[in-house]
Amino acid sequence: MIYYRLGYIILLIPMTLLLYQLFPKRIRWVVLLLTSLFYSCYYSKFYMIYTVIAATITYVAAILIYAKKRKTKEIIKDLDKDTKKKVKKKQAGIQKLICICGILAVLGILLYLKYYNFFAENVNALFGNGNRILAPKKLFLPIGISFYTLSAIGYIADVYWEKVEVQKNPLKLLLFLAFFPTIMEGPITSYTDINDELYAGKNLDLDNLAQGYIRIFWGLFKKIVIADRLSVIVTELFDNAGNYHGAYIVAASVTYTIQLYMEFSGCIDIVIGSGKLFGIKLPENFRQPFLAEDASEFWRRWHISLGVWFKTYIFFPVSTSKPAKKWNKFGAKHVGKYLTQLVLAAMALFPVWIANGLWHGAAWSYICYGLYYFVIILIEFATKPLRVKFMDKINITEDTVWFKWIRRAKTWIIIFTGELFFRAETLKAGISMFKSLFRGFSVRELFNGAFLSMGLDRFDWYVIAFGIVVVTVVGALREKHELLGEWIAGKCLPLRWLIYICLIVSVVMLGVYGPGHEEVDLIYAGF
Repeated sequence: MIYYRLGYIILLIPMTLLLYQLFPKRIRWVVLLLTSLFYSCYYSKFYMIYTVIAATITYVAAILIYAKKRKTKEIIKDLDKDTKKKVKKKQAGIQKLICICGILAVLGILLYLKYYNFFAENVNALFGNGNRILAPKKLFLPIGISFYTLSAIGYIADVYWEKVEVQKNPLKLLLFLAFFPTIMEGPITSYTDINDELYAGKNLDLDNLAQGYIRIFWGLFKKIVIADRLSVIVTELFDNAGNYHGAYIVAASVTYTIQLYMEFSGCIDIVIGSGKLFGIKLPENFRQPFLAEDASEFWRRWHISLGVWFKTYIFFPVSTSKPAKKWNKFGAKHVGKYLTQLVLAAMALFPVWIANGLWHGAAWSYICYGLYYFVIILIEFATKPLRVKFMDKINITEDTVWFKWIRRAKTWIIIFTGELFFRAETLKAGISMFKSLFRGFSVRELFNGAFLSMGLDRFDWYVIAFGIVVVTVVGALREKHELLGEWIAGKCLPLRWLIYICLIVSVVMLGVYGPGHEEVDLIYAGF
């Protein structure tokens, strides 16, 4: 039932669509809920209870905040100005306490299930003196816990900030958190993203069905035609990293980055296409990330929903907090605008990138991955005035083509280096691979036949090259035409269907599946 399996595409989705259309409009959301619960139960079994508990906590916290806000408005209605101010302050404190408790309770489930053993391991290493202070536990992560936890926290915060109306039906809130296309790999949705369409019960529409299934097949093309082929060589290079050095390490980081992008963005295409079938527009999660000209822009284009979440619920609250305001005031008087803004950026970015690293996994390699981007982005921020002066001096602008491509090449080096540590089994393994990159470096090694036959034959490499070219061309078109699906839909019928048929035939004929092929697990489903 995983996105790329036939069971999902020709059984789960069609059955859900059929039942969805047969049910009355006002209760069609129930069909989506039942499918979502079945999907979660299929993978998480009994541990799906954690999803239900998280949804219950989220519902109760939001309802309590909403009730307190309503009560406060009623209480202060007839009070004088001074009394009104005191009551509002007291009630605001209670609302804030409920919000914090609700967030900590939901977050606590994730922290316990995902990070307890990592915490225990490090406590034992630091203070155990050879003994175990905290015993490791066999814990199971429910499907999608990292994704729905962030959506739950965002919902509680949005209700507290009065950005959204509270959902009074607990089952509808459970559907929002456990919606079956998004629960495994995202995107991380805010309540305002989908609440109207999720419960609207729109009639099935032929255009939505066509565009939805084409988006699904586009995702399958990236996943099973390109990513799954690259998995063979990526696994060989990383699992036996000690046997390789120089250009092989560069090949490992580049092929893994391509594999990760093709798989994750491909699965998101399947997710967005699945939502489109029901008339539900899910947020885009990728926007041609390899056209980014610096690390900051890369993260505005890669895993967009995660970046937006961190920006909304960590970066902005920290940058507008009391300590930040105090520093802003102090810095303006004593250290100047440049240093003030630099320190303020560091204050807000540090928790964002620590959280980013930890969100991806309970390992020091992920924490260092987050810190890596923290340092890179801070350096970019710190050196921006110098770059602007340099550009003015040599009389070039941001739109100068050759300069844009130099900046993109620099960003690729940053990305590939980061993914090397991200994929390495441990931080130590990542450091070892990085060091071996500079030992016996020779590009010729990649073309002497050994690399090209490392688990793949010539046909596989032709297919990979073909797939990358197709994805690159489509990416360039999407950069020019943001709504590429609508752009294609505007073309003449024969051309449109030629594109659709070529895509479907490519997936069927070139996909890596069936007897003799090992199934490649979803990378981001593990996060």
